[in-house]
Amino acid sequence: MPQLSRRELLSKTIALSAVVHAQPASARAFASPAPPKTSLAYLGASDAAQMIRRKALSSAILLEAGLQKISAHEGRINALITTLDEQARAEAAACDREAEAGRFRGPLHGVPFLLKDNIDTARVRTTAGSAVFDDRVPEEDAPVAARLRKAGAILLGKTNMHEFAGGSTSASSYFGPTHNPWALDRDAGGSSGGSAAAVSAGFAPFALGTDTGGSVRMPAAYCSVVGLKPSYGLVPIRGIVPLVPSLDHCGPIARTVRDAALILQSIAGYDRNDLTSVDAPLEDYLAALDKPVHNLRVGVAREPFYDHLDDEIAAAMRAAEALVQRMTGSLGDVRLPDTGAFGDLAAAEIGAFHKEYFQQQRADYQLHFRQVLERNFDRVDETSGRACSDKVIDYVESNWRLQRLRRASEDIFRDCDAIILPTMRKMSGDLAEISQAEDHPRTANPMPRSNCAPFNILGLPAISIPCGFSKKGLPIGLMIVGPMFGEATVLALANAIESETPWHKRHPELA
Repeated sequence: MPQLSRRELLSKTIALSAVVHAQPASARAFASPAPPKTSLAYLGASDAAQMIRRKALSSAILLEAGLQKISAHEGRINALITTLDEQARAEAAACDREAEAGRFRGPLHGVPFLLKDNIDTARVRTTAGSAVFDDRVPEEDAPVAARLRKAGAILLGKTNMHEFAGGSTSASSYFGPTHNPWALDRDAGGSSGGSAAAVSAGFAPFALGTDTGGSVRMPAAYCSVVGLKPSYGLVPIRGIVPLVPSLDHCGPIARTVRDAALILQSIAGYDRNDLTSVDAPLEDYLAALDKPVHNLRVGVAREPFYDHLDDEIAAAMRAAEALVQRMTGSLGDVRLPDTGAFGDLAAAEIGAFHKEYFQQQRADYQLHFRQVLERNFDRVDETSGRACSDKVIDYVESNWRLQRLRRASEDIFRDCDAIILPTMRKMSGDLAEISQAEDHPRTANPMPRSNCAPFNILGLPAISIPCGFSKKGLPIGLMIVGPMFGEATVLALANAIESETPWHKRHPELA
């Protein structure tokens, strides 16, 4: 992978944006009016696994379909940091031999997948999208990676991301910005933008992302795929480069709700060596898909989540609400508690991980995340190098408030079983403008474009599913939230909505 300066990367982004804008709308990578025929490259993880088990498809052929997509389109999308072509081919051949003999490693036998590049992989470089970790090679897999391998899945590569997962786009990466497959001049969302863009573009049936303030659900909404943030503690985050451990989650990015349930089934579970892990009862998430939804009480979280909505997102939500009303017979407004700001907690936990790296390699950080760290370390006593006592108190009090909010979250669901709301308030933005803004000191976006962060604070399960497209072909996402460890309800409602809508069947043309 060639190493480019930020100036060179920005020039490339602006140049690409100019080319895309110069093309007629019909030449852009927008959605077609009717769903195109599904190729092997767009086969979902669940369907692929079943076909391999029935010997109707070989893992090798499935892998090559994704590799062909990568060869044709990765140069314009920039969704990947590392690819493991030959290693994956060898694994696929081994899986095919085992399948021929009637031996299967697990429910994902022979299915290729991708990992966000902040998830550790044994003997495979894991950079977190930063020059700081450019040559970092972990000695062992993160538990989520190990569990997917045990389930039979084949690691194809590592995906691009916002540096250290510290942003809501995937523009500020040492390896250059990730482009949205639906419109190459738009951002793919972040920080797991590479994972969502790769799945949307047909590179692999599924990927894992991480989510601290919406980083699985935001790119899923912008790339028209499914993104699931499980309950806090359900999926281990040990072996993942942290951002804010008290808010960090790991979850699947996939093509369908069924795929997300299958992947969750493989990665969920207690890890005694992970301080954030919760020993909670596990459900059969695949069986939950078939649970009836006609008696669910569904709430709509309007304030403040519908404030400043783009008109086309508002129209898509009205259609979604009407569908949910027909399916459940119950739809009413619900208010969520004010989750407030947890800047002191985030600053302390980000600073705790990055202190030594920042002292030694300040210049290696991208400007956007460097500014975050500089604001954090302004709070540190320069003489002792330790956080000032009042900031320690702020952190402790923030942590206590976080725990109280999470324990009180069950009150939200006294009168409803699930909540729906828009995943994003704004459409995907112009990538060149975003890159320029993030390269400008002290920039800030006062207008929230995402509705995701409160559910990291509350720790509740939340899924984003495709909900429609704008007139220009830009994807729109619907978020469904459930009670703590209520993944079964969230998945059942999401699956019911998906089965009644065509949006997940569309794929970017990538002309």
